[in-house]
Amino acid sequence: MEGWRRGEVKIADHVVAVIAGLAAQDIPGIVTKASGLYDEMSKRISGKNAAKGVIVMIDEESTRIELRVAVQYGTIIHAVCGKLQQKVKELVENFTGLEVREVNVRVESIEMGT
Repeated sequence: MEGWRRGEVKIADHVVAVIAGLAAQDIPGIVTKASGLYDEMSKRISGKNAAKGVIVMIDEESTRIELRVAVQYGTIIHAVCGKLQQKVKELVENFTGLEVREVNVRVESIEMGT
């Protein structure tokens, strides 16, 4: 097809935030409801509000993601957060093709019970 150009694909920050939030849901020891990640997910998917607990910064060279979470009491924090960082990086890169440069996790509370 002569003269046809592919154009560009841009992925909105909130799409990356949804992927990161879903990754957090799969990590045992991360209590996502405490940080509001999933209470706001439906709003995030519909575009009404920014997801609480996930901040995404995309520039031309890389993507940075910040997550605010709670962990379950008894969890080895550095181990579970390392798993979260790796899972978020893998899912975002696989689903979007973006290069994830950083995944920063801020543990804001510890939840008691199950």
